[in-house]
Amino acid sequence: MAYELPALPYDYDALDPVISKSTLEFHHDKHHAGYVSKYNAAVAGTDYDSQSIEEVLKAAAKDPSQAGLFNNAAQSWNHTFYWNSMAPNGGGTPSGAIAEKIDSDFGGFDKFAEEFKQAGATQFGSGWAWLVLDGGQLKVTQSSNASNPLTEGQTPLLTIDVWEHAYYLDYQNARPAYIDVFVEKLINWEFAAKNLEEAS
Repeated sequence: MAYELPALPYDYDALDPVISKSTLEFHHDKHHAGYVSKYNAAVAGTDYDSQSIEEVLKAAAKDPSQAGLFNNAAQSWNHTFYWNSMAPNGGGTPSGAIAEKIDSDFGGFDKFAEEFKQAGATQFGSGWAWLVLDGGQLKVTQSSNASNPLTEGQTPLLTIDVWEHAYYLDYQNARPAYIDVFVEKLINWEFAAKNLEEAS
């Protein structure tokens, strides 16, 4: 049961100039596609082949001998989640239940934005910053390499990819500038709100 590389949920130039068409082409068609290809090769003919990718990454995370499988499963999943965490004309402040939850758990949107930007900017090396639901409370977390909140019993609501290939063509080494515009212009709050609603 091969895991298929999902198409981007928007055109390659839909996030331009915040994220360029070239970045999305390389990131989706090369990096993401590479993880998916390696994942499918790793599970083919094994007991994992009939399981969902979420089940596989959770199981592989518990087995040090399956580090390669975990990396490719988690990176395949993480990237799909990342594409959906962005939307053309996104960003800014949310509304509705997720806005109320952010106000309640962070003390306001500005405090959330500060924590989220800090998590992304201070993640050493490659990794991710996340907004998650953990024990009924919203939290900002960071993870290295392929690590994923699902393995910690958390529910991801949105993420930003801070591996260099996510931003280097557009921002070179200025990761904080990429994170700033992600929050201001790209966050797909409808996607995050849907994830919160389904987890509640």
